[in-house]
Formats: sequence, C-alpha cells, structure tokens
Amino acid sequence: MEILEYAFFKNAIAASILIAVSCGIVGTYVVARRIVFISGGITHASFGGLGIGFFLGINPLLSALVFAVLSAFGVDYFSHSGDYRRIREDSVIAAVWSFGMAVGVIFMFLTPGYTPNLSAYLFGNILTVALSDILWMLALTVVLLLTYLIGRKIIIYTAFDRDFARTQGLPVRFIEYMMMFFISAAIVLSIRLIGIMLLLSLITLPQMTANIFTSDYHKITLTSCLLGFLACIAGLFLSYFFNIPSGAFIILVLIAIFLIAKAIYSTCSSKCR
Repeated sequence: MEILEYAFFKNAIAASILIAVSCGIVGTYVVARRIVFISGGITHASFGGLGIGFFLGINPLLSALVFAVLSAFGVDYFSHSGDYRRIREDSVIAAVWSFGMAVGVIFMFLTPGYTPNLSAYLFGNILTVALSDILWMLALTVVLLLTYLIGRKIIIYTAFDRDFARTQGLPVRFIEYMMMFFISAAIVLSIRLIGIMLLLSLITLPQMTANIFTSDYHKITLTSCLLGFLACIAGLFLSYFFNIPSGAFIILVLIAIFLIAKAIYSTCSSKCR
C-alpha cells in the first residue's frame, strides 16, 4: 500500500473516478444509439490534434479536443445533411479516422526534436496524469452529470428513437451535437490514462456487461460507472506492479469482468430452464 503515498498514483485514482463517471454516461448513449464506430473515428481522429499540439508547442490535449469536436460535428453534418452534401455515415467516419491519423503522423514527424510521452498518449500511462488534467476532468464530469440529471428523459428519447423525439417537439439536433461534444471531451481527457489505441473499449465494455443483466438505461449508466471505476483501479495497481502501460490492464480487467458476467448469466439461465 506504500504506492498510495505517491502523488502520481493519487492523481491516477482521482482521474479514474472522474473518467469512470464520464465514460459511463457518454458510453451508455453511444451504445444505445449504436454509434460506437463514430466514437472510434473520433478517438483516432484526435491523434491529429495531438500532432498539431506538439508541433505548435501548445497543450496537446487542448488541440486534440478541438480537433475531436470538429471531427465529430463534421461526421454528423455530412452524414445527416438533407441536400446533395449528404454522404454515407460509414464513409465519412473512415475519411475522418484516416485524416486524423495522417495529420498526426505528419505533424509528429515535423516536430523538431523528440516527441515526449508519445507512447503515453497511444497506450496510456498513469505517470502522465497531472493535477491540471484532473481539474479538466472534474469540470467535464460535473457539467456532464448535471446535464444528465436534468435532461435524462430527453437524452434517452433521442438515443432510442430520434424520430419520436422530434415529433414531441424536442430539440433533437441540439441534443445530438451536445452529446457529440461530451463524447469528444470524455475521449480526449481519458487519453492519458487509457491511450488512443484502447480507449474505445472503456465506453463500450462496461455498458455491454451491464446490458447482460438489465435493459434499463439508467441502471446501465450507473452500473457502467461502477464497473469502469473498478476496472481502472485494478488496472492501475496491476500496471504499477508489472510496469506495463495502465490502459492495457484496464481493458483486460474489463474483458475479464464481461466474460465472468456472461458465464454467470448463462449458468443462471440454464438452471432456470
């Protein structure tokens, strides 16, 4: 337990709590709306923002956030536009995904000198979680939590049946753009702990596990937050002791929880029959 005396590990635990809540809320929306592929595109497109940030000498997470939000809005605009500009959603996602990765590689190459902590952004590293990152995560989590508590019904209607929500006079487009922003922000602020390559699993695996036992949107959200936090804590301890990037262990723990939950449900279902 002496590792709890280190400031970097305390920062990582605080970040885990905030990330679990944020990704639990946005991840449930992602799974319910079946836009996991869009989230994957946003995740990898943010690499372009990281490259630009390193090249310009600014905070790479800030540039990645701007790049990710613009990418998310671009995918939504071009795939849902009602005129000749409309393009198939999967095609737009593939283009944005590739464009972001290409921009990131180019600007990383053009950046003079050695790019610091690049592997931490790709695979996650608890050592890179700073106090400033925690403050940004805290701000996002508070705003996202308040938004969810106030507008939960509208978000659920939009997630499951946007046409019905539109007939009820709800601001569907505003909700979609707002949730796209929150998804992008949650993804970018989680990069240092999980990494770009593995981050998509954090907003899908807890929800998949919760959905095994319940179909209630609110219960899935709460369970996802809890499972995400447990996986983050277990992954952090394992990554510390084995000196392996934290993101890999966090995802392995999530997969193990999913398989155990699936086995338990299958066993109980067969006995009930």
